[in-house]
Amino acid sequence: MGIRYNKITDKHPREIVLLKSFPCKYGKCSFCNYIEDNSIDENEIDRINFPVLDMITGEYKVLEVINSGSVFELTPGTLKKIKEVVIEKNIQVIYFEIYYGYHNRLKEIKNYFQGVEIRFRMGLETFDNRFRIEKYNKNFSLNEKDFKALSEKIYSVCLLVCTKGQTEEMIKKDIELGLKYFKNITVNIFINNGTSVERDENLVKWFIKNYKHLQNDDRVELLIDNKDLGVFEQ
Repeated sequence: MGIRYNKITDKHPREIVLLKSFPCKYGKCSFCNYIEDNSIDENEIDRINFPVLDMITGEYKVLEVINSGSVFELTPGTLKKIKEVVIEKNIQVIYFEIYYGYHNRLKEIKNYFQGVEIRFRMGLETFDNRFRIEKYNKNFSLNEKDFKALSEKIYSVCLLVCTKGQTEEMIKKDIELGLKYFKNITVNIFINNGTSVERDENLVKWFIKNYKHLQNDDRVELLIDNKDLGVFEQ
């Protein structure tokens, strides 16, 4: 049984919900087993999501919505319910997830939630194009110009670290570039999950020794365990 609602109280206090959604439009990332939470039954999705959204109190005025895909894969009913809760609880800031392929459609969400600050998080995983495409099967390639353009639309990127094939140098560079271009980064230490991507224990030891201080950096969300946000679907 999973947990779909939690409060983050330490850094960037907010309420967080894990919602069910339609299948991720991309759905080919080699490290992701998360898409098992998807459904094609719209009624079932809303039936699961509505009680979760009813738990929101609005006490921090900030809400993070995560789902196994992008905000664009939430059902119309769930989006409408989020909007009602946001108005009723006077929420000022919402975090949503998006896949890169949607980066030209972000205005649709901003227009739908007018008057609320929308912060988009995107799974970039690494700034190394070759590694992202070949190892993570995330099929897009970006250059400096793209990162600059993206940084104007996207609040935060998620970086996946300590996987086999990565080097210390790559991780160092990823964190450097993440902080250079974006207001915020989420750094996720990979945990084996039955996919073809594997965790590198030596890199984990090196990373924790050298980067644990990121926990105190206001611009960084460091997930040593992917359950650190307190929401997960078993």
